[in-house]
Amino acid sequence: MKIGGRRPPAAPDPHLIRMLAELLNETGLSEIEYAVGDCRVRVARDPQPRAAATALAPAAAPAPAASAPPPAPPATEPTERPGTVKAPMVGVVYLAPQPGAPPFVRPGDTISEGQVLLIIEAMKVMNQIRAPRAGRLERVFIEDTQPVEYGTPLMLIE
Repeated sequence: MKIGGRRPPAAPDPHLIRMLAELLNETGLSEIEYAVGDCRVRVARDPQPRAAATALAPAAAPAPAASAPPPAPPATEPTERPGTVKAPMVGVVYLAPQPGAPPFVRPGDTISEGQVLLIIEAMKVMNQIRAPRAGRLERVFIEDTQPVEYGTPLMLIE
């Protein structure tokens, strides 16, 4: 049957939708899209689960002893500092050039501008992520083989 000179799109297979939802949970991604011919399926995770919005606040803990000074508020969240290197793409992070090899960089290392920090595999292509500036590697926010999304904080160079 044709509608307006076109065929209606094929109905997505419920099994395919379940498989994509499982893949979404396994990888920690927020959305995934799959298209073949006229059939297109997009599965997305709700960024704010409704259960969290209706959760009750925990009971207040007893006040700490007066002799302890209050903790100083953090100046800036480490992931929001100017030296934060963020993922330029979606993919899987590799901290070493190959399995079993030492990582490209470690916290405390002196980094030069343009030095390879890690690899992000995206669509079977290995993309070298280079240091945007020179400095000392303060912190690594991600783990080896961790999936990341665009803008995910990766490392902090001070």
